[in-house]
This record gives sequence, structure tokens and C-alpha cells, in this order.
Amino acid sequence: MIKDLARSIREYKKLSIITPILISLEVVIECIIPFVTANLVNKIKSGCELSTIINYGVVLIVMAFLSLMFGAIAGSTSATAACGFAKNLRKDMFYSIQNYSFENIDKFMTSSLITRMTTDVTNVQHAYMLLIRVAVRAPLMLTFAFVMAFVMGGRMAWIFLVVDPLLAVGLSIIIYKALPLFRKVFKKYDALNRSIQENIKGMRVVKSFVREDYEQKKFDLAAEDVRADFTKAERILAFNGPLMQFCMYVVMIFVLSFGSYTIITSRGLDFDIGQFSAILTYNFMILSSLMMLSMVFVMITMASESAKRIVEVINEKRTLTNPKNPVYTVKDGSISFENVSFKYSEKAERMALANINLQIKSGETIGIIGGTGASKTSLVQLIPRLYDATEGVVKVGGVDVRNYDLDSLRNQVAVVLQKNVLFSGTIKENLRWGNKDATDEELVEVCKLACAHEFISQFPKGYDTYIEQGGTNVSGGQRQRLCIARALLKKPKILILDDSTSAVDTKTDAKIRKALKEYMPKTTKIIIAQRTASVEDADRIIVMDGGTVNGIGTHEQLLAENTIYREIYVSQNKAGA
Repeated sequence: MIKDLARSIREYKKLSIITPILISLEVVIECIIPFVTANLVNKIKSGCELSTIINYGVVLIVMAFLSLMFGAIAGSTSATAACGFAKNLRKDMFYSIQNYSFENIDKFMTSSLITRMTTDVTNVQHAYMLLIRVAVRAPLMLTFAFVMAFVMGGRMAWIFLVVDPLLAVGLSIIIYKALPLFRKVFKKYDALNRSIQENIKGMRVVKSFVREDYEQKKFDLAAEDVRADFTKAERILAFNGPLMQFCMYVVMIFVLSFGSYTIITSRGLDFDIGQFSAILTYNFMILSSLMMLSMVFVMITMASESAKRIVEVINEKRTLTNPKNPVYTVKDGSISFENVSFKYSEKAERMALANINLQIKSGETIGIIGGTGASKTSLVQLIPRLYDATEGVVKVGGVDVRNYDLDSLRNQVAVVLQKNVLFSGTIKENLRWGNKDATDEELVEVCKLACAHEFISQFPKGYDTYIEQGGTNVSGGQRQRLCIARALLKKPKILILDDSTSAVDTKTDAKIRKALKEYMPKTTKIIIAQRTASVEDADRIIVMDGGTVNGIGTHEQLLAENTIYREIYVSQNKAGA
């Protein structure tokens, strides 16, 4: 896990190395200052001249300034390195997600991915800054102060060897108890974010059904769940402070009492005031180092679970990859399904598609119809290789889709979904997702074909109209027509319309189909629809039922021979029968 995370340090490696070096210099100087101060105290006690005191004072001022300078620079470099590391982590996670197949995406909830890229990365960022700064400073300070305490205090310094193991055992117990709670709480964070995401996304539905109270209660339960687990974890971690204070006061009481006793009984021969002041200072240094170490342990305890969740995203193996020698050219829009069966995961109890055999010629218009859950969308998702067939072979242009370069294949297969997405930006920017180099004239041409030009022209800014996130400032039918126009700009060899005219009227639907037929006669067009009117003029219609092909034929043939198609047609046209 550490190696996986370390790969994201990259250009911030130098700063990550410089910081511990600066911290080391700061610590060395800080540990020498009490030694110099003790000597000054002894000099004053023995009656030194003013010049000696001034010399010692200058040395102490210079040392203090250098320590301050090294600490300040280290603070700056550590902050830059930690923030840069967090930036790279988010970048690596985002790039990894962009390369996921649909199967990979199905493993993670959207809310979980958002939590990992925000809260989890922030936890790791804070832990990393502590590691390159405090986690270096504290052990060095502890070691140097411990050595200097023995030099200055002799046998009195053995108290630290008694207290340190006690502290180490206590911290270990705290971490052991707290870590499982942090594992639980991050999963509940995902659930909390999911609740927020669903509520905001479905705000119109919530308000139309007057379910604000229900959603508030659901959020309160999720928030309370997170609070309860965090409170348990924080209560355990809170023992860290009293434990540190106990150890600190034990050492202070011992040093003050035993040190004072030694000075008095030996009359300063075995242990003088200079040594006493120095060992008190080293005592605070040692215990503050232990306090800092405990803080690092607490942060690492929290961040370790976050780090695991981040690495899960970065190391997720892409299930769909390019072959060793991919095919880059799609010859034509012919499609072949040969004994194809498919299920969404290995754990699935049944196949979504079973024993599909289809031959579609390039340039044909194919309609697909069937009831809800008939696996119409599952069928067409295998064509651009959004998923791989579990059994059998899917061919495009006579070549197994698994032998194509993924980008080359998908650039020749345009898919327009029923709930397609528009992104924040102008209409022009959204359309140019289909072809980034498209001219304004080409944009107008495809929008006329998709029956979108008319409503775009009515906007005050026309094609420069800004589309809100998710296309919320345009209607469902307008959104679908813009998505069709975007797909047409790709000039694909295969165009798949997955119920993408469901929100437009039948007259506009007919216009769009006619325009597609005339504009791209050589493109294979696959139209998934709920309405028979949307597919009745197709060259052939495929009737799907329960993941199998129930019938294939023209509108007239299926009316005469296929029960499912006839029932759908009659139910939709009985008013005019």
C-alpha cells in the first residue's frame, strides 16, 4: 500500500526529502541550546565576566534564529509537498476511474468514490505532512534529548526508560481499539454522501411528493450513525491526552523531587543547578516528542483506512483492455452475434442474454422492441464493448470486438441513451463532444437533422446558450435531441438509439428517423423503442423477451406471426382500431 501511494509523490519528492533534513537541523540546534544554557548558568554561578555572558547570549540568539529559520522553511516545504501529494492522488484516482469499464464502475458507488477523492485524500494529506515533518522531528528530538539527558543528568535519566514502555503499551491499546471503528465509519460516510446525492439529484421528485420530512429523517439517521461511531473512536483516542499528561507529571515529580534532593544533599557536587535546569528542559522535550508521536499515531490510524480505500480505486484492474496487436480500422457497420450469452457478474444467478444469434448487414435499420427487463440495452452494450460477452462472439465489421483498439471501435459506434447526459457548458461545447473540430455549419446541420435547431434558435444566445449541470434548464425532449445531434457529429458506422426519442412526440420522432435514413444511408442504425411506431419502418425488427430473441422480421411479418409484437401493437393502437 505504501509503495502504491508513494508513486503519487512524483515531482514533490525533492521537497519531501528536504523537509526531514531541515527538521533534523532544527532538532539538533534545539537540543544543543539547553546544554549551552546550562554552561552559562554554571559560568554565572562561578562568577564570570560580562563579556562571557554576552558571548553566550550571542551564540544562543544565533542558534535560536537558525532553529526558527529551519523550522519555518520546513513548514513551508512540508505543506507544499503534502498538498501536491494530495493533488496527485486525486489526479491518479480520477484518471484510474476514467479508464474503468462499466463492470469496474459497478463495484463502486458514486458517493463512495466522491468520499474517497475528498475526505479520504484529505486524511492522507494530513498524515503525510505529519510523517515528513512531525514523525521525523519527534523521534530525532526524543533520541537527542534522551542522550543529552543522560549526559547532563546521569542516572536520573533512567526514569525515561521506565515511562516510555508504559506509554508505548497504552498507545498500542488505543490504536488497536480505535482502528476497527474508523473502518466502519468510512463506510457510513459513503452512505451519508449517497443520501445527500440522491436527495439533491431527485429534489424535484422529493418536492412533488412532499417528502421533505422523510428525507430529513433519513439524513438525520445517517448523520447520527456517523456521529455515534466517530464519538466512540474519539472517546478512545481521547485517552491519549491523559496518558501523556500522567507520564509527563510522573517524570516532572521525579526530576523535581530527586533532583532537588541530590542538589541539597551533595551541595551541588553531584548535581548542580545548571544540570537541573537542563534536564528539566530535556524532560519537556522528550515528553513533547512523545506527545507529537502520539498525535502522528492517531492521524495515521485514521489515515490508514483512508489510504486502503484510495489504493483500492487506483489499483482496480480494468476488466476491458486492448489486445496485444489491436485492429484500428472498422471496415463497415455489419454486426454479428454468434451464440452470445451474457451476465453482469460472475455471481449473477442467471444470464441477462442467452444464446443470441444475429446477423445485421452494414447500412441496415434495425428496430428492437420488448417489455421492460427484456435486456434490450444489455444487447446493444456488447457492440461498442462496454461489456464483454460471457459466452460467444460479437463481431463488428467482421472482426471480434475484443480484437479492436477500444477507442477506435467506440469512435465508430455512437450510442444515444434514453437518459443521456449533457455537461455544464454551452450548447456548442456539448455538441463538440461528438467532434471537437466541428464547424458551426456542421453543428447547425446535425441539429436540423435531430430537430433541435428550431428550439436552439429561440434561445436568446442560440448555440452559445449555457447548459446547466445535467441539462436541467432544457426539457427531456430537447435534451434527447441535443444528444442525438452530438452523436451524429461522430459520423459513425453504427448508430444506436436506446429509447432516445421517448420524450419527443411521434411527429418529431418520424422526422428524426427520416433524416437519419437520408443523411447516413451507409450507417447501421439500431433503434430501441417502446413504441411500435418508432420501429415499424425499420428493415427488420427484433423482438426481445427475457434475454432471448423471440422473433425477427418486418413490421408486417411480426404482426402476422409474433404474439408479443402483435400484443404491443394492439395495446398501443387500440384507440384507433
